[in-house]
Amino acid sequence: MNPTSNVQVKICCIANIEEARLAVSFGASAIGLVSAMPTGPGPISEDLITIIAATIPPGVATFLLTSKQDAAGVIAQQRLTKTNTIQLVDEFPLAEYDILRKELPGIKLVQVVHVQNENSITKAVGVADHVDAILLDSGNPDLGKKELGGTGRVHDWSISKAIREKVNIPAYLAGGLTSENVAHAIEAVRPFAVDVCSGVRTNGKLDEKKLSEFFRSVNRSKIKT
Repeated sequence: MNPTSNVQVKICCIANIEEARLAVSFGASAIGLVSAMPTGPGPISEDLITIIAATIPPGVATFLLTSKQDAAGVIAQQRLTKTNTIQLVDEFPLAEYDILRKELPGIKLVQVVHVQNENSITKAVGVADHVDAILLDSGNPDLGKKELGGTGRVHDWSISKAIREKVNIPAYLAGGLTSENVAHAIEAVRPFAVDVCSGVRTNGKLDEKKLSEFFRSVNRSKIKT
């Protein structure tokens, strides 16, 4: 459980009902369900996302990770899967956010910002008024085959800190987090929540020991947001 730290934890790349239950049992405030992606770990079918999301207890956010860049496509996914949060992992046209708001009332919107350089600060500030939270990750959407998450790489936390200080919405921190570095990451960035995928897995499967160590490290962080 996560009784001492105010920093929330999202466990991403959930593969099945059993992993979802395990993540929730350790105190995850959110789980990530990955739909089709150009690269990266964890994608599952939209039908399976629907099944898993239906098992999650109230109070735990179900994130649909989508690489779609049009409101109509995202709306169709959400209406099928019935998740309560949408995580947009690629850049999204500003005008399309309003369509999502209108068509999906009550559904939270989280925009991923891939922290590459100081230009990422401008990107984050530019989308902050359109979404409920931002998620700072280590992908590279500029590659021929886009990296949109799950890289296992740590990015420059000083840039993430600058973003967190400039936006007035919650900031999730992702990218290469493990039990060894997450407390330092929390102290450096002071995010609303941390997001982990590969750092709590062994051979692609959610690892109970690594989960326990990760939550213990979160609780040991000196900074409580």
